[in-house]
Amino acid sequence: MDRKMPTVALIYDFDGTLSPGNMQEFGFIQAIGQTPEEFWTKSNLVPEGQEVSSILSYMKLMIDEARRKGISLTRESFVSFGREIKLFEGVKEWFSIINRYGEQHGVKVEHYINSSGQTELIEGTEIAGEFKKIFACSFWYDENGVAVWPAVAVDYTGKTQYLFKIAKGILDISDNTKVNESQAEDEKPIPFSNMIYLGDGTTDIPCMKIVKMFGGNSIAVYKEGDSHKLNTARKLLEQDRVNFICKADYRKGGEIYDVVTAIINKIKAEDDYRNLPKSK
Repeated sequence: MDRKMPTVALIYDFDGTLSPGNMQEFGFIQAIGQTPEEFWTKSNLVPEGQEVSSILSYMKLMIDEARRKGISLTRESFVSFGREIKLFEGVKEWFSIINRYGEQHGVKVEHYINSSGQTELIEGTEIAGEFKKIFACSFWYDENGVAVWPAVAVDYTGKTQYLFKIAKGILDISDNTKVNESQAEDEKPIPFSNMIYLGDGTTDIPCMKIVKMFGGNSIAVYKEGDSHKLNTARKLLEQDRVNFICKADYRKGGEIYDVVTAIINKIKAEDDYRNLPKSK
């Protein structure tokens, strides 16, 4: 019987990783008549004097500011804002290129989003269909289809749960039962050693550390010319939280391509080694 090919999970943060900015800054913030600086300053002030999650703060502010401007925040309006999101060089072509590379080398490649950004905005991007699952924040909608309350809020520690769901093949974002069931590493559809996590900043640190600690690979990406992002990536490498740092260029032959294909080769070689016959 033919042996099942190994599966590699490429898991991406979104803002600063696949896109050069925060996703709300490519349409939504302009629609409510503010600058990004104004919006994020207000968001940071929402929890002042109270213990409130920064993620819930920005989600509440989106609803409040839209209402103030008379904008109906439906899923369709979010998706339309998402169409305006800019992507880093090579991202649009990246998925077909790396999928093909995996196929040619006997590896199945799957893509996942693990983000504190917003699912509905990501669904509006031209790459939304490339992901097996988008794990991110989302809104609860009333009977008229208008966003009224956060349904899912994903902070930097909350993101770690989705790594375990990916490992166990659980795509239901609300599941809190199967994800906690014990499962041997070699029985998981995607063991941590077959994960590649790409992120750009401090909200990714727990995920980066967990993936690396359990034998996978974490990559800190940075925008070319952004000294702050580069310094952050270097610090993550120095602190042993990531395996590699790469410029956010997803074109074939770029740093990310070279690192990811080398990791795929390593995963395939290790799978071949584990499956060598013990005797003839």
